[in-house]
Amino acid sequence: MQAGLREALLAALRLQIEFGADEALEAAPLDRLAARAPTPALAEPPPAASAKTALAQPALRSAPTLPLVTTPAAATAALAATAQSLAELREAIANTDSPLRDTATNLVFADGVPDSGLMMIGEAPGGDEDRQGKPFVGVSGQLLDRMMASIGLDRRQDFYLANILPWRPPGNRTPTDGEVAMFLPFLLRHVALVRPRHVVLLGGVSAKALLRAKDGITRLRGRWHSLPETGGEGVAGLPALPTLHPAYLLRTPSAKREAWADLILLRRTLDGEVPPG
Repeated sequence: MQAGLREALLAALRLQIEFGADEALEAAPLDRLAARAPTPALAEPPPAASAKTALAQPALRSAPTLPLVTTPAAATAALAATAQSLAELREAIANTDSPLRDTATNLVFADGVPDSGLMMIGEAPGGDEDRQGKPFVGVSGQLLDRMMASIGLDRRQDFYLANILPWRPPGNRTPTDGEVAMFLPFLLRHVALVRPRHVVLLGGVSAKALLRAKDGITRLRGRWHSLPETGGEGVAGLPALPTLHPAYLLRTPSAKREAWADLILLRRTLDGEVPPG
């Protein structure tokens, strides 16, 4: 195969992966470069029937209705619902086909204490997380640990961490809408199994996906919200506090004032001084 053609085909394949294509339409690979048998000539069409003859012929039967194709989000929702424990959920995620799985090193499931009552949700693993198989262990994770320590919380005993995406997107890019839709059912099941009393949403991707909101993080942060009914049993109605992602704070140190205000609100809520709502 010529080098130029090979590079063009690889570029097209990468584009399909970025767009969320995850299955072929043929039962077997199709070699489009193989020699093809000549197309048989079409038979000579019969002479046009008269109107009287046409009326006498039976009406053509309509084509059978094809079944609806199951979308990845619907498939993962059905699979997630079968998980009765965190171990089963992790196994279900690990066995789910995804282009992200093929480019990542490790599955990043969770870290911290599941029964702590406080669950923090980010968007996707980065390079350090991908290598270690744990969320928030890189530079932004170290900042998050310092932030939580400033209000007396430690991930080893006081909170639980997860992401919407369990696999690192190539180049640490922002997750696509299709990727979020595919893995959101797993996350919602994750929340339902953990049953936290409070949820903190780290960053705009997490906040918009879990709250079904169109507003950005700067408009959502600073107050408690309730997770919508679409989250399902064990999720709907949970108090959720959106706040700025630690990675954003590293890029924009001036925003730490807003993040500190959110931390104070979280601490006062956990202490029972402020109701979550």
